Amino acid sequence: MRAGWSTPSRLFHWIVALLIVVTVPIGIAMTSEGFEGVRNGLYVAHKGIGVLILVLVPLRALWRWLTPEPPLPDEIPAKERRLARATHLGLYALLLVMAISGYLRTAGGGYPIELLDALGIPLFVGEMPVWADRFSVIHGFVAYLLVATIAVHVAAVLHHTLFGGVNVLSRMWPPVASDRDDRPAGDDAHTGGTGGERARAGDSDAGARP
Repeated sequence: MRAGWSTPSRLFHWIVALLIVVTVPIGIAMTSEGFEGVRNGLYVAHKGIGVLILVLVPLRALWRWLTPEPPLPDEIPAKERRLARATHLGLYALLLVMAISGYLRTAGGGYPIELLDALGIPLFVGEMPVWADRFSVIHGFVAYLLVATIAVHVAAVLHHTLFGGVNVLSRMWPPVASDRDDRPAGDDAHTGGTGGERARAGDSDAGARP
């Protein structure tokens, strides 16, 4: 079992994260006052990014299902492991609901999705004004839930990395996995590893002390 996520998993993660970081502020700006001059462009960008998320998230979920998940470090309690898995599943679900509701709100409201038009892909939903308004509410509500869930996820990673002595961030960063990440988890404790890793492994493997 590898010590960190594979390069495809990392790229899926960081590309989707970047798209969210970009599209959430765009979504706020395009519905706020003071952006009248660029509102149409913001809507076009927001819809295009939504399409990319709608494509990437299922692909990412499929890739995760097909490839083994690297184990969390032993220092993380079982309760927090379960919470981490639940948070990940929640993120997948919220991303899908947000993207699908945005698509249905746009198509159902009779609006174009310019990226799909440019690719020659037709909309698969006709106009349905009443449901479009409902999907608009769902889209906005889920966006708030998504931001809150991401905040919990980031806080947990920073807590373990900065204060818990467990560098869980290294499982997903950098975006391209190194040769070290291809080694089985725990190899560093027996082959030397880094100073921090040897210190963390010291209680269970005296030979790994510096």
